[in-house]
Amino acid sequence: MRVIIFGAGAMGCLFGAWLSRVAEVVLFDIQTETVESISNNGVVVTGMDGVVEKVKVEAISRVEQFRGKADLAVIFTKSHATENAALAAKAVLSHEGVVVTLQNGVGNVEQIDAVFGCPTAVAGITAQAANVVGPGHTRHAGMGMTWLAGLPGQKKVKRVEQLFLQAGIECGLSEDANGLIWGKLLVNVGINALTALLRVHNGVLAEVPACKDIMEQAVSEAAAVADALGIKLPYHDPMEAVVRVCRDTAANKASMLQDALRHAVTEIDVINGAIVAKGREVRVVTPVNDLITRMVKALEATYDKRIDEIKPEA
Repeated sequence: MRVIIFGAGAMGCLFGAWLSRVAEVVLFDIQTETVESISNNGVVVTGMDGVVEKVKVEAISRVEQFRGKADLAVIFTKSHATENAALAAKAVLSHEGVVVTLQNGVGNVEQIDAVFGCPTAVAGITAQAANVVGPGHTRHAGMGMTWLAGLPGQKKVKRVEQLFLQAGIECGLSEDANGLIWGKLLVNVGINALTALLRVHNGVLAEVPACKDIMEQAVSEAAAVADALGIKLPYHDPMEAVVRVCRDTAANKASMLQDALRHAVTEIDVINGAIVAKGREVRVVTPVNDLITRMVKALEATYDKRIDEIKPEA
């Protein structure tokens, strides 16, 4: 199987290295430095045990460089790049090919389907965690299941599940796409923005009462919105699920924290911001998520004014 992965960040590199065990993989990224590093050194993966592995994977920065057709496109880009990734995927995907989104937030499936003009995207989530060490270098920071939305009888989705399993990626199928997406969304609502604002690893949120209290309020609002929308979450107790992820990925730097540290645009609009927007639609108040969203936007707006250290007065 020929696989093209859009977004050679922490997760794209991790899955690219794993899938290259059983498939022909090409990583696509618009960052020239990343593509050059992977082309020269391969993808570098630092395992959870500290062992460093280099995996030879092809990397490209222009879709015209992809030869032939792909059987599978996996999108790991940030949500604001979804449309461009989908356009590139459409140019290289075979007629029988599959597009899988393993991105954060809501709205990615709709963006992909709009580009293809028909239902095409397979929604997925993963509890695997990874951090960027440098261009083309990823650190595996947490283990977890990967789920794809699809029925056992759907041959295309089943083929992707089998490919992931063959590559050593724990994977399963779920019939409820909305449940999958919102189940992951609530985890992101509880973790991502708070780690970015507080500059802490995931595990801190579950252990420090002051952090856990804010996390619980944000998750409670999100669960109320999901309930009002008639979405069945994949767990009975949302806060328990979020705390479990915090502890399972205790040493992980959440993606929004990584964005903040790089002074990059975050995905706040499709995570906490999405809870605020959907809450308005169903008349559920979301003051904590609203404040968190505005705080992250303020953080982005003041990147160039950050005080990162105390300097002695002259």
